[in-house]
Amino acid sequence: MSPFTRNEYVVRAIRPDDWERVKELRLDSLRDPVAHLAFLETYENAAAKPDSFWQDRAVTSGEGSTTARQFIAETADGSWAGSVTVLLEEAGCKDWAGFPVERRQGHVVGVFVRPEHRGNGLIEALFQAGVSWAWERAAERVRLFVHEDNARAQAAYRKIGFAPSGLVVSFSKDEAEQELEFVLERPV
Repeated sequence: MSPFTRNEYVVRAIRPDDWERVKELRLDSLRDPVAHLAFLETYENAAAKPDSFWQDRAVTSGEGSTTARQFIAETADGSWAGSVTVLLEEAGCKDWAGFPVERRQGHVVGVFVRPEHRGNGLIEALFQAGVSWAWERAAERVRLFVHEDNARAQAAYRKIGFAPSGLVVSFSKDEAEQELEFVLERPV
């Protein structure tokens, strides 16, 4: 998939040589005030990972990967404003929560837009790239999980076209809290 421009951003897949910037953006996202609701990983855990982890991540979710793709929004000065990653889940396997995957689907993870770039349509551009990539790989739907208390993210996902499926799972960091599955069905 070639990069496309949205306003002042270029949205593109990461490349293997982007690994240091992938690490930087992830660590920045884990410092966000709502990171405790939005991410399963902590800053301390991510910061402790060796460079080889980030190098592998940039290869396995970068250009050329057929099982995962991380898209970033790059500004005119080359800085990264945000990111979305889509994982492909195959029918017949079990997902991260142990539920059976009934059909080929994309699973959106790692959604982050820097605060100064929020509210201007960037999230829609990132999702357009990620969802288009999933459709190109014959996904029948795209899904994501969002914390029950993350109203801002839920509103953004609804605006993009995602809707709650009714599936609710325990939040892995605190079993007393819940995450809601939101889905976008493939257009007919």
